[in-house]
Amino acid sequence: MTESHLNRRNFLMLGAGLAATGCTGTGKRDEKADEPPSVKNFELEEMGVATLGKAIREGKYSCAAVTEKYLERIAQVDRPLGLNAVLELNPDARAIAAQLDDELTAGQDRGPLHGIPVLLKDNIASADRMTTTAGSLALEGSVAPADSRVAAGLRAAGAVILGKANLSEWANYRGWRSTSGWSARGGQTANPYALDRNPSGSSAGSAAGVAANLCALAVGTETDGSIVGPSSVCGIVGIKPTVGLVGRSGIIPISHTQDTAGPMARTVADAAVLLNAIAGADVNDRATAAGRNHFGQDYTRYLDPGALSGKKIGVARKYFGISYLVDPIVEQSVVALREAGAEVIDPVELPSPKLWPHENTVMQYEFKHGLKAYFDWLGPSAPVKSLQDVIDFNTANANRELVFFGQQIMEEAVQKGPLTDKKYTDALAECRRLSRTEGIDAVMDKYGLDAIFSPTSGPAGMTDPLGGDHLLGGNSGLPAVAGYPHVTLPFSWLFGLPLGVSFWGRAWSEPLLIGLAYAFEQATGARKPPRLLPTVEFPST
Repeated sequence: MTESHLNRRNFLMLGAGLAATGCTGTGKRDEKADEPPSVKNFELEEMGVATLGKAIREGKYSCAAVTEKYLERIAQVDRPLGLNAVLELNPDARAIAAQLDDELTAGQDRGPLHGIPVLLKDNIASADRMTTTAGSLALEGSVAPADSRVAAGLRAAGAVILGKANLSEWANYRGWRSTSGWSARGGQTANPYALDRNPSGSSAGSAAGVAANLCALAVGTETDGSIVGPSSVCGIVGIKPTVGLVGRSGIIPISHTQDTAGPMARTVADAAVLLNAIAGADVNDRATAAGRNHFGQDYTRYLDPGALSGKKIGVARKYFGISYLVDPIVEQSVVALREAGAEVIDPVELPSPKLWPHENTVMQYEFKHGLKAYFDWLGPSAPVKSLQDVIDFNTANANRELVFFGQQIMEEAVQKGPLTDKKYTDALAECRRLSRTEGIDAVMDKYGLDAIFSPTSGPAGMTDPLGGDHLLGGNSGLPAVAGYPHVTLPFSWLFGLPLGVSFWGRAWSEPLLIGLAYAFEQATGARKPPRLLPTVEFPST
């Protein structure tokens, strides 16, 4: 790590924490976490969107049957094994699936996502009988007055919103030394590859749910590392889009400069289909005005197994050197690039700016401002009306909310003034200069790159409610602060724990990055489902 140990990337990406120590929101231990799992074979395991869709259209399964099978899978695996990926189920899921069956019978096919079950991270609002709480007891019972832009896009595409995924409470923007994947409402999410390992944060439930086949797809959100980090350590594909490609109305915010929702899936092809549904203009999100020339694309058009051939890929060595055990494995990813036909520039020198002080200032100002706007949008159903109200609630309910870590970040943010403050505008300007003009854009211009490549992070660390997160490595900072796209996908394994690699680059380069990731995926074929083991199976010595 190049920034201070107290930076956001640490507590978002150092997703080591509490995964399956069996700790819940009450602090009680689930003794079942120590027992070997006994899980029935899942008929739909690893079944992708295209395969599921074909089976539905050919009559092998109905939409209702697919939804029922995923609900049964959740009931068998999620809480009984201490995975805790799903915070809340949609009571209308079965009815939605039945309606979608009726539509198909009537010849109305909404496209690839028709009847496909999707989990939403619990900071993405849906106007139904589910709540949207960011995992906080302070928002328990609040019902959104309208769908988020993401939820609306999914409904229009025919997806079944199966439920809300657990997350790091307030998207991991509450207190230092937090434990990723923990929320007071949902307890601790575990890593499905080893239940005592952490799923990283903050889109922990989305990643664990996809990895463990509790859903076909999920949507996460990222400010800095919250899609790519969990995707990497949970062995799935994550796409953090350019800020402005996916509308953010109805999403509980941290930073309007950096926040974005994005797809989380088991394959690049499935992530591309999901991105088709959620990308697009949002009249309530000014950032999408910049994306108007990039909407309406079919990202599946770029799924080319030869996409790496002749592309100039820069290797960002500053993100290597993770550990003695990881480094030789990650080195093979560079070999794989060359074997797939890429022109590899190794290394490319990335700047090491002191981004964190500026990024932190921007997020603190924007968090206070954005939360107030979100609570105003909720209207009368909002149990709290301001960041100070949240702080006061947590203090009054410390035995449930502050049991493992505090709320220092919120206490710092509430002191910030308006977005016209010079301290804020100066910090924002520095973020853009350091991450864009003198950062990613400068490096890509200098070397003539198509994309930058690096390991996403090390393997999942142990869940540790006392010490917080422990994940080694993390490459999310520059693309996150720049608001540029970032794609991660599985590459290899260490003692059964996934290792992910990343392609990232210029704004609006999603078509290129999706093609590169797909070609790399086809060449390496690293994805394998988790075994839901209680701990890592180390070799005997």
